[in-house]
Parts: sequence; structure tokens; C-alpha cells
Amino acid sequence: MAYQAFYRAYRPQSFSEMTGQTHVKQTLQNALLYGKTTHAYLFSGPRGTGKTSAAKIFTKALNCERAPVSEPCNECPSCISISEGSNTDVIEFDAASNSRVEEMRDIIERVRFSPANSRFKVYIIDEVHMLSNSAFNALLKTLEEPPEHAVFILATTEPHKLPLTIISRCQRFDFKRHAPVDIVKRMIEVLEDAGIPYNEQALKIIAQAAAGGMRDALSLLDQVVSFSGDEMQEEDALLVTGSISQDTFYHIAGALVDKDIAQALSLLEKLVQDGKDPVRLVEDFVTFFRDLLLIKTAPGLEAMLELASAEPHFVELADRLEASALYDWISILTKTQQEMRFSNHTKIYMETALLQMVQAAPAVHAAAPQPELEAKISALESMVHELQQQLKNGAAAQVAAPAAEPQKRARPKSQSRFSVPVGRIQEVLKHATKDDINAVKTNWASVLGNLQRSHAALLNDAEPVAASANAFVLKFKYDIHCQMASDNQTFAAAFNQLLQQYTGKSYDPVFVPDENWLKIREDFIKTNGLKQQTDESEESESNDDNPFGAGAAAEEDPFIAEAERLFGKDFVEVHDD
Repeated sequence: MAYQAFYRAYRPQSFSEMTGQTHVKQTLQNALLYGKTTHAYLFSGPRGTGKTSAAKIFTKALNCERAPVSEPCNECPSCISISEGSNTDVIEFDAASNSRVEEMRDIIERVRFSPANSRFKVYIIDEVHMLSNSAFNALLKTLEEPPEHAVFILATTEPHKLPLTIISRCQRFDFKRHAPVDIVKRMIEVLEDAGIPYNEQALKIIAQAAAGGMRDALSLLDQVVSFSGDEMQEEDALLVTGSISQDTFYHIAGALVDKDIAQALSLLEKLVQDGKDPVRLVEDFVTFFRDLLLIKTAPGLEAMLELASAEPHFVELADRLEASALYDWISILTKTQQEMRFSNHTKIYMETALLQMVQAAPAVHAAAPQPELEAKISALESMVHELQQQLKNGAAAQVAAPAAEPQKRARPKSQSRFSVPVGRIQEVLKHATKDDINAVKTNWASVLGNLQRSHAALLNDAEPVAASANAFVLKFKYDIHCQMASDNQTFAAAFNQLLQQYTGKSYDPVFVPDENWLKIREDFIKTNGLKQQTDESEESESNDDNPFGAGAAAEEDPFIAEAERLFGKDFVEVHDD
């Protein structure tokens, strides 16, 4: 007899031989045992997870001569013929190569005929998502009201491509990916039955490469057995699957911990030259650092390790790493993996990821304090102690002399990085009028209410302080808000448009921080002829432009008079210290 591949020779023939999928097996077995089977089933899930095998086992149990049973006997003529594929009442239909409506109509026309030798006529339609819309429409009515002897089992890897009208008429079972531990266990059973020696670490590599598919795992196992000859080696599995060894992972991780980027990039370059795919490398690195995190946080779960092992040098590496650093590295690699999907330069992304990992937060535990550092810390502690004593002595002196007038603390002036337009502000002050500042302030609330919320937030602590015929000065409490308003062109355009809409005039805003405004205003008042203005106010008591009269102008402080002229008496408050 010709050689059969492992995945064909060891296809499960009963539910007990199936690996995993407990939720599927138990439901189907109970339905068989208690006679609660239905007319249509949908098996969906990734490739190689047992969908077609489960369909055939279920078909054998339905038509077994010992029914109702939860397991097919695999001994009666019906079970044997179904296993051999010679039973005329079990029709396997490949929708990938027979997707036209004509093939589906041919099936539908034969559905009404009773089975020849079995209790049920079973239709197993594989890759059902490949059917055309016309074929689905032709199948729909029959699937809804089939004859009592007909059972449909639909299998697909892409259930989202099926019409909802088809899905709603089936009992759906979702098959899950196999865990690496289950795959290794099944491969050991196959190799022991075949009498082939094995290396368990090599089987773990194969299980990792299979990505949850049992058929893929058995196919890779077949290749590794053929390649290795008499004895399976770990290196054989690495070469066949395209994976990398534990030692390579260890050396690259060690280079990252030591911040030796040259060594890490050299090892990566060697892997790429050996034909390793950078996309696959990123995925493997994520798994490796996950293993290190598992070793560090849950030492008792060695069975869950996939690429690393609980050997002493891996435990030592895990101890050198902080958990937070492993989280950061996994996050960087995951983001890199997503970005690689849209680029042809995957190697560059991998190199960039290694650089980011080296430059991330410190990966190793903090070293013990050095003697010099301890001396500096002691000196600082002594200085702090002396300062505390001085503060206590100063407080005592203040209590002993309550009559002493406390000095006001000068508010420290922050260094502003905003470039203040002093010239423009002075121009506004030279031509400032009370009517213009009143026009701006009267409509201020309306303008804020119609701005976007993000724009209005910039003006929460802002205030118009002076205005001329075509511009006004807007004072900000905080430098950062002033800078943001000045840089935001969208805000300036929207603000000018609303202000013109409400005032009827176009005013260009001139931004200035609070501290700078106080200095500019004081310098302007000192340098722009206050004495002359005060004398003129005394000579013309009836002047309408002076709302306060000559006597008041003569007696008032010249700074106050100039402020009231520029901004209006209603907006000037005088506080005596």
C-alpha cells in the first residue's frame, strides 16, 4: 500500500479520538444519544481544527446500525463504507470547485429520493462560503424544509461570508484553534504508534509553527521525520519550520538587556540572511517575551511555555528583567507587527523595534547604591535638616515680634517663551478709545458663546484690555494659553469673524501675557506725556472728552487718569495698599 501522510493515516474515526473541541463533541453526542438531531448544521472555524472529521464521525453515528449511539462502532457495514468513502447515501460536495447554481440544483433534485442503504442521506458541503449567491438562493428553500431523511452539514473557514438566511437555519458550532499542548500530545501519540523516536522540544517548535491547526502540525511533523532520518533533532524542526532556536532568542534578549544594539542588530541580520521572515520573527519575539513574563510571574506554569524553557539561564534572564520592561517590549513589537502589514520594508520595522526596545525604560533591576551616591544623599539630607531648623528659628522670631509688618512675597516671574508684539500693542494704546473697548467688552460674552468649545476654552482666563479702531489687546493669564491662541490660525479666523459680526467692525486681536501687559502699560504711561495731558485737563473743565472734570484730573494720580482715559472709568478699580 502506498505511503499515507500522517494527517490522512491518523484522521480521527470517533469523537474520543478528536483532540479538543469538547463543546462540539458533547453537544453532538447528547443529540445522537437522545434522538435530538436536526436537519442542518454549520461547522465553522480555522483550518485544520477538525470540522470535516467531526462531520464524518457524526454521519457515521447517525447511520450506525447500533444507533442511537454517542460513538460510531466503526465495525458495521455502514460505518465502514462511510469511512472508505463508498457509501452512496453520504455525498461530499466541494463548494470551492462546484460553486455554480447548476451543481446546487442537481443536488436539490436528488434530495427528495430516499437513501438506498442508510437511515439518513447526509450532504457534507465543504468550503460552503464559496457558493455563488444564486446557489445559496437555490439551497435556501430546501435547507428550510428538507425531507425527513436528509441532513445537511456545512463546513466553512469564513462564516461571515454566508448569508444570514442560511446561518439562521442551521445549528452553528464554532471550532477553536488547538492549544500547543494538545498538538504536542497528539503528535506524541502518532509517533509512538508509528514507532518513531522523537524530541519533545522539536515537537514544541512544530506546534508553535502550526498556529493551532492539527492538520498543519501533522504535515510539518511528516516533513521533519522525513528530513531527520533516524533521529529527530531540534535543529531539524527549526530548519523545516523556519523558526529560530532558543539560544538565538536568549542572545538577542541579552543584548537588549545590556543595551548592546550592535550585537542585537547583527543577530537579526544573520537571521534575515538565513531566510527568516521578519514578520514571523516579530511574532516569535512576542511569544518569547511572553514566556519570560510567565517565568518571572508564575514559575509553576512551565507547561504553558512555548519558545522558552524553565532552564536556569532563562530563569536568570527573567530575573534580570523588570515586568514593566517586558510589557513595554511586547507593546512595541505588537505595534510593529501591525505596521508591517502595510509595508514591503519589514526588516526596517524590525530593526526600528529593536532600537526602541533598547531606548525604552531601564530593563534591569536597579543596582545597589554606590558609595559616592550615598555620600551625596547624606549631604543633601544634612542640608535639608539645617534648612528645617532655620525655618523653625525664623517662625519663632516672627512670633516674638508680632508688631513687625509682614513683607509681601513677590510673585516669581516665569520665563515666557512667547514673543510679545510690543510695537503693535503700543500702536493700539496710542489710538485707543473708550468706545472701541466698550464695543469689544459688550459683545465678549456673545462671541465666546458661539465659538467652538475647544476655542472658547483658550479664552477662559483672557480679557480685552485696550482697543483702537482696528485692533484690540487681549490679555491672557497664562503664557501657554497665549502661545496656543497665537499659533492656532483656525481659532484666529473664527474669532475675528464672530467679533466683526457682533461689533460691526473688524478688530485684529493682539495677544499678550498678563505679566508682559503690566510692564508695557506702565512704560507707555510714563513715556507718553501724562503731565501735559493733566495740565490741559485743568484748563478745560468743560471738556466732554474728560468725564471726570478738571479738579478731579488735577488731584488724581496721573497713572490712574491715563488708565481711565484708555480703558474707561467703568473698567478701572483703584485699591489702596
